[in-house]
Amino acid sequence: MGNEFKITISLNVLNHLGINLYSNIASVLAETVANAWDADAKSVDITIDRESNIITIFDDGHGMTKLDINHKFLKVGYPRRETEEGRLSPNLKRPVMGRKGIGKLSLFSIADTIEVYSVRDGEKSALKMSLPELKEQIKGTGEAGGTYNPHVLNTDGINWTSGTRIILRDLRQKRIFETSLRKKLARRFSVIGEKNDFSVIVNKTPISIADRDYFNRLENIWTFGQVDLPRSIVPTENVPNAVTKNGNEIKGWIGTVKESSDLKDGSESLNQIVIMVRNKLAQEDILSEINETGIYSSYLIGEIHADFLDDDDLEDIATSSRQHIIEDDPRYIELRDWVKEQLKKIQNKWSKLRDQKGKDEALKNPALNQWFKTLSPDHKSSATKLFGRINQMTVDSSEDRETLFSHAVLAFESLKYRDNLEALDKISVENLHALSEVFGRLDDLEASLYYQIVKERIEVIRVLEERVDANDLEKVIQEHLFNHLWLLDPSWERATDSEYMEQRVDKVFGTLDAELTEEEKRARLDIRYKSVSGKHIVIELKRPDRIVDYWELGRQIDKYRGAMQKILDETNAKEPLEFICVLGKPLRGWEDSRKREEDVTKLKSQDARVVLYPELIRNAMQAYQSYLSKSKVAGQVFDLIRNIQSGI
Repeated sequence: MGNEFKITISLNVLNHLGINLYSNIASVLAETVANAWDADAKSVDITIDRESNIITIFDDGHGMTKLDINHKFLKVGYPRRETEEGRLSPNLKRPVMGRKGIGKLSLFSIADTIEVYSVRDGEKSALKMSLPELKEQIKGTGEAGGTYNPHVLNTDGINWTSGTRIILRDLRQKRIFETSLRKKLARRFSVIGEKNDFSVIVNKTPISIADRDYFNRLENIWTFGQVDLPRSIVPTENVPNAVTKNGNEIKGWIGTVKESSDLKDGSESLNQIVIMVRNKLAQEDILSEINETGIYSSYLIGEIHADFLDDDDLEDIATSSRQHIIEDDPRYIELRDWVKEQLKKIQNKWSKLRDQKGKDEALKNPALNQWFKTLSPDHKSSATKLFGRINQMTVDSSEDRETLFSHAVLAFESLKYRDNLEALDKISVENLHALSEVFGRLDDLEASLYYQIVKERIEVIRVLEERVDANDLEKVIQEHLFNHLWLLDPSWERATDSEYMEQRVDKVFGTLDAELTEEEKRARLDIRYKSVSGKHIVIELKRPDRIVDYWELGRQIDKYRGAMQKILDETNAKEPLEFICVLGKPLRGWEDSRKREEDVTKLKSQDARVVLYPELIRNAMQAYQSYLSKSKVAGQVFDLIRNIQSGI
């Protein structure tokens, strides 16, 4: 049939653009979809045959004659908008998307072989291009350029009256994920869908607006002008006539999600505001160039339509790949300023919405709801802001959120009584250390969390009481007291030395040679502790039902005292000693008050004293019950926190 077709390529053009013009299949197919739109197609049918490694694209547009193929399709850099074809499609008068005339090179980015079948006005044409042949043909032709003649194909298989079929063979990318392709094409065009009388079909399933897979993630959405949205989406606010400072029209939307993690799409992030020009993606993200630092910016997603960027009468603003915009162009700067202005407004509104939603979430808890009702209007406003901060925090479970609310109430109450609720204004998700500062100004962190502490300590006291009543082994009670020394003396919580339990003196101080007797070396210390004042405290425990007399106890104390004193003398330590004997019963003979006084005096001379289990339990319980109920307000907060955590 001869060489009916001819493609002429300047080597300088190829060197500048490169055969690898586009980075992925979605970008390449987007160019073919855009060409179909410009050809007045109402349908683009994409078929992916994984077994044959072939992609077929068919559109029902006006198709091409041989002249069209040579002078428009095969001509690299064909300036469509400057020709008689004009700036609108011939039949449907659509604003055309193509401008540079280099999109056809993108086909070679993914395929080594390209077949084109087209028919227009009854004239059929078919050709095949080979990338290896193209490279070989233009090799060595110098700066003048090179000529490549595609192969003429038989047209007998063309059985449609109008339209173009492109077959991509010998694909270099073997794995093609249909779901990902549908999603990316849906996001690259705002005209895909039934409202625009333009459909794109992938393997017999039409792409819909739902395939963009981000409208279902939105919590709030601000719209500008008339925007096509799913019917289920109700705008948070609409600006009917949005224009830049120079009066250029803007359409589109900016939305926020509930959690920033909602913008994770596999390995990709949807935390972007894309720019659409003539219903096609022109810039993947403008948000990153605005440098917003507020936490709200990590919740943003949007789609802005700015057709004024592609005015036919002005210089082309797109880069060669048509995937980005020249950033120092005054039109782009104008758009960026407009977006920045809108984001500032959205930030303020978003914060109020988050505060309200945080309050609504908090008040689902009956206890919090009841507490909130008791607040004054000003205090309610402060509490709403605090709940809003919590609502911005990512938590793993409802229990974690209830814990946050509990701590928030404690902080709120503490600051309220100090008339310092303004401190809450410094608490934000991006400034979490301010929360530590607020708590740091309280008299004691324990005062802010005393409910949890008191609850746990009362339970410890009750367990000890049960073990004493059951006459548990001395070892069991010893271990319980060792783990909770505050039962004996709250100051022991802040001891400065190591604790030792059931240790023989020679093992505790095995590295010292204090000339201990064998009996002294075998002396067993139930518990030895050193307090912050430097006093060495030795505790001797007896089983609750065991009764001893002073002489038995005194000899044991003397044995401990002798061993400890020798050790202290060896180390030149001038530190005092105290011996505490914890018993279940009074000493034998103590029913006689005079005998009791004599024994107490003797024990004191040995730096020793007796504490009875019932007395120990009673004093500890009274101390913490008093701590719990020392004020009516404290008791109310106690009940509130308990109810928050139990969901009552």
